Amino acid sequence: MKNAKSLTVGDVMTKSIVSVDSSMMINESAKMMEDARVGTVIVMEDNLPVGIVTDKDFAIKVAAHAYQITSPVKQIMSTPLFLINSDESVRTAADLMHEREIMKLPVIDGEDVVGIITARDIVNLLATCVEDDVRDIYFHSVVKIFADYSPYG
Repeated sequence: MKNAKSLTVGDVMTKSIVSVDSSMMINESAKMMEDARVGTVIVMEDNLPVGIVTDKDFAIKVAAHAYQITSPVKQIMSTPLFLINSDESVRTAADLMHEREIMKLPVIDGEDVVGIITARDIVNLLATCVEDDVRDIYFHSVVKIFADYSPYG
């Protein structure tokens, strides 16, 4: 394994992604997520990523706004979409997640979406790092990402 400080987003991202057209119905998008066993879909328009929908969006936005499940997924997507290049550092991804208060970040290579990095991916690094790397990842990345989710401020 590489030194934690030199890990790139491409080294730890999840390559299994599902993308849907913005006009696809909410229930069809949810079914695709279920079939692929993923918690996120990337919403596309004209083959460009324009938004993201997570399992949380389905649970909260659909119920809170009483959207019909046959409405376009575009109605519940989060936008603007923040992206990161696959050659960026994991630290940069963690900083962006913290700044934008997001837990999932689509990864691009050129103009193509090639994966997604999540807060969970960063936490999973802890399981395979040496002690110094664990300390570095924890204090620089994990603490920042989860800072807003702590009951202790």
